Amino acid sequence: MALTSAILLYRTERAYGAESYGAARDAAAFASIHAVEQDADGRPVIAAGTPLSRAHLRQWAEALGRTVVPEILPANILVAHPDILAWWVPAQVRPAYFALSTPPKGLEILSARTIVPVPYPAHLFVATRSGLGVYALPVNRRPMADTRLLHSPILNVFVEGQLCWGNIPRPRALAVASIPDFERAVFDSWSTHPNPGQEFTVTGRGGLVRLWDDLAARRARRFPVRRLKSFDPGIRRQGRRTSAEPMTFGKLIERTMR
Repeated sequence: MALTSAILLYRTERAYGAESYGAARDAAAFASIHAVEQDADGRPVIAAGTPLSRAHLRQWAEALGRTVVPEILPANILVAHPDILAWWVPAQVRPAYFALSTPPKGLEILSARTIVPVPYPAHLFVATRSGLGVYALPVNRRPMADTRLLHSPILNVFVEGQLCWGNIPRPRALAVASIPDFERAVFDSWSTHPNPGQEFTVTGRGGLVRLWDDLAARRARRFPVRRLKSFDPGIRRQGRRTSAEPMTFGKLIERTMR
């Protein structure tokens, strides 16, 4: 490929920040498109330009789109976008990794470092360039836009829904091919302690640690989804719902894309 054109972006000085390539929503903006010429030494030089039009944008968007390789999406993919990838995982029994730093007294299985099969509820994953959201689903089927979300019972998930990465390797690309890496980060990492506020995300006595211990001791085959509370990112502060409206899959995607 050869360098043929340059686009220069302008915005009001008060909205400028060296740390960001985006424009503030209330900032005035202007763009121009320029041919790139060669000087006597063969170095590229930006020539005089013209205002960037929507026609220019359409032409370049079409050209850039031709470089994207078509991808056949698996059935579990819900949203595939350059900035967000969402998919769901059915409920299943799988190995869980527990190494509690301060296990409470009376545990049957999780008082020592162990790998034990436990049932997981169906889960929703929402990966962005800044993190991975992890949420439980109320039923074991593909979620729709109006599907209500639940707090995930996984100990490595913050009450706000984001995975606590710690020293877990992060996938390098936000792509369908990276889904196994994201899932390994969630399901194949060691759980050492509940995160602050997780005691408010589940009903019943003993919290999440004792719930997992009970499931492991009984060799349970199904997770008691009824014990998980509706997802509310503000629950950490008060221990009760901060919004009267339940968070749905559709609302979460809208909120993530803002």
